[in-house]
Amino acid sequence: MSRVAVVTGANRGIGLAIATRLAAEGMRVVLASRSASAGEEAASRYPEHAGRISVGTLDVADRGSIVDFTRWLHRTHGRCDVLVNNAAVAIDGAQDAGTADLGLVRATLEVNLFGAWQMTQALVPAMRARGYGRIVNMSSGVGRLSAMTGGIPGYRVSKTALNALTLVFADELRADGILVNACCPGHVRTGMGGAGAERSAEAAADTPVWLAGLPPDGPTGGFFRDRRPLAW
Repeated sequence: MSRVAVVTGANRGIGLAIATRLAAEGMRVVLASRSASAGEEAASRYPEHAGRISVGTLDVADRGSIVDFTRWLHRTHGRCDVLVNNAAVAIDGAQDAGTADLGLVRATLEVNLFGAWQMTQALVPAMRARGYGRIVNMSSGVGRLSAMTGGIPGYRVSKTALNALTLVFADELRADGILVNACCPGHVRTGMGGAGAERSAEAAADTPVWLAGLPPDGPTGGFFRDRRPLAW
């Protein structure tokens, strides 16, 4: 049977580009979206993938939503082979660390870190049952400790923490045939990146799609941009 891939936050931007690329490569893809109608509208724009893309309602910041989504996934697909933790928010762009609204920081961590963490916890058992899994965490270069500067503190810290979580899960799941990696898509023309960004969502999807289809001897516990390793 075809591999089943879950892509969170996939009704637009990079997530949608990843979902459609994975479908084109033969996977059955669950386009996970907070809004069912937004997800259905996005999927309808790709009739060529109608048999390979299904839409699941998911809010990664809501534990109950994750539980309901996981139950639905097992009922409808019976498995999960790939998880792309793409859902994210960037809501503290005007802040600095010294005066940051910690409510915004907590809201950022809830999605960017704990959302990915809870989704991984929810779907790893299905991967372990089959001895196969690929987990891709969509991170950012602004979370690199080797290049850390000021500004957007909530977003930066959330991505640094996601990078650390990638390493933890990679080590814990290595023996189960599950490869866990993070990647930076670069500055992308999306609602988050803005119209002036230099990269298209389609170009940004290349590295996460590559990581989602790694062979058994592929890397794990890595951080990549354009399929090349990045310093943490």
